Amino acid sequence: MLILKDFFLTMKVKFTILGCGSSLGIPRIDGYFGKCNPKIKQNYRTRCSALITIGNFNILIDSSPDIKQQLIKSKVKNIDKVFYTHLHADQTHGINELRGFYLVHKKQIEVYADKNTSKYLIENFKYCFKKSFSYPPILKICKLKKLHKYKIGKNVLKIESFPVEHGKIESILYKINDECAYVSDVSKIYKKDYRKLKNLKYLVVDCLWYKKHPSHFNLDQTLELVKELKPKKTILTNLANDIDYKKVQKFLPKNVKPAFDGMNFLI
Repeated sequence: MLILKDFFLTMKVKFTILGCGSSLGIPRIDGYFGKCNPKIKQNYRTRCSALITIGNFNILIDSSPDIKQQLIKSKVKNIDKVFYTHLHADQTHGINELRGFYLVHKKQIEVYADKNTSKYLIENFKYCFKKSFSYPPILKICKLKKLHKYKIGKNVLKIESFPVEHGKIESILYKINDECAYVSDVSKIYKKDYRKLKNLKYLVVDCLWYKKHPSHFNLDQTLELVKELKPKKTILTNLANDIDYKKVQKFLPKNVKPAFDGMNFLI
């Protein structure tokens, strides 16, 4: 029993980048790789989703259209909660795949999202949240708060939410246990939040491509943010098909790396 107790006291949070590709993934549906070398396995990128794991407790961030293959690849057997960053299709349209977990566990999964995303999900995937014909609801919509805390064994998992600009809409940045921030879709982080985001252990951040984009950070903007926030390690996600996994590393500081599908680390 003492060994088990010690295990719970020292259990780490695992963060997995399930997918790190931009909205069309790489390769695109027509097989187009852009400037990415198809011989490099890290250039095969599914759409952005992430997973927070502590013990057997799993929190999914976004349900990309590729979520089924992502979770099968990562051998995930249950999802306890889902946190959404925003309402765009590449973050939400895999939501129906969560039905498989309901069939196994016979329990609605709690879903957390801001007002606009909640409205979008309910309007477009009504059958997931309300009884439809003979099918039970598989999900339960919940209010996204500034801070969520969960006690798992002897551990506390803390998730903070920060609105950020994503072009003409807002997206959500999530900070986990004061060690890691995840922001897959962003064009501006508000200055007022910089203080709470400095000196993180990990920053997983949007870096769409090299040129400017109205709704995403490009490489120059991301590197400027890194200088400002000074995380110990930065991981670039939401990568489009002109960012080759190996070639981009020639332009990066040692503590900045491109993501790849399935990349994970302990917080």
